[in-house]
Amino acid sequence: MTAAHRSLPFGAQVRVTNLRNGRAVVVRINNRGPFIRGRIIDLSYGAARELGFVDRGVTQVRIERLS
Repeated sequence: MTAAHRSLPFGAQVRVTNLRNGRAVVVRINNRGPFIRGRIIDLSYGAARELGFVDRGVTQVRIERLS
């Protein structure tokens, strides 16, 4: 699973935790973005599905860099 972040290096692995339900997933940074004010990470559809917020579109998350 992949994600976009403005400043983390490509290839970095990040644990993203959905603060609403506690579900977590590990993603690899492979793109730049998001370019919408107030958002810190864009997740792939698969990652959003695992975290349980596909229908909502956005949610609050915690990000922890693993590598």
